[in-house]
Amino acid sequence: MANNFENKVAVITGAASGLGYAITKQLAEFGVRLALLDTNKQELLKVKALLKCESEIYSIDISKEQQVKAAIGDIKEKFGAIHILINSAGITGKTNIKSHDAETENIKSVMDVNFIGSFLTSKYCIPVMLEQNYGRILHIASIAGKEGNAGMIAYSASKAAVIAMTKVQGKEYAETGITINALAPAVIQTAMVDLMPQKQVKYMTDKIPMKRCGTLIEFSNMATFIVSDKNSFTNGFTFDLSGGRATY
Repeated sequence: MANNFENKVAVITGAASGLGYAITKQLAEFGVRLALLDTNKQELLKVKALLKCESEIYSIDISKEQQVKAAIGDIKEKFGAIHILINSAGITGKTNIKSHDAETENIKSVMDVNFIGSFLTSKYCIPVMLEQNYGRILHIASIAGKEGNAGMIAYSASKAAVIAMTKVQGKEYAETGITINALAPAVIQTAMVDLMPQKQVKYMTDKIPMKRCGTLIEFSNMATFIVSDKNSFTNGFTFDLSGGRATY
């Protein structure tokens, strides 16, 4: 049975690059109508030009509540519905730093994007989904949020918060036709990973039994399933995409 994405509307954060762009491309191939959020307007325009489906772009900071509220309101008005929310926007912050050397402002900035941003988009999308008695929300977490990566206190803590939020929201809306899940990849080969210190990347891949990064195709295939109609009885769960690292 093929995925049924006919007439579906999806909001995707971090859509201009990396994981967000990967899932944007795949959902576009299924004909999903897309609302793409990112801080990088120029890259969003490039992405929009490549898509063959209906799409709108929103260059906003998802950690700013009024910007998120206005964007979601506009999306609802223009598209008439919001069926899918995928929170892909994320930053690593400073890495390869022990906790006692971590800067408080860096911790706050990472939490703002990775956790607060995901909270705010879901806060304003859920009421729309409740009206429809249907929704699929996917928060992109990380294996770092389960196990904690040394030298990545800000990132690990922010993704742990995303996983906890997923558990709470999954329980809160379980009887409404909305499923809310997370996806916790091990390291996926993206431009963000390319910019990380090689020592940090090696630390992460050495923990993966397959001894490699995951690919963007592997990521987008799993994400697509999670937000599809096929995934109807899994809720509040964190899916692993870890090359064998997570076995629990």
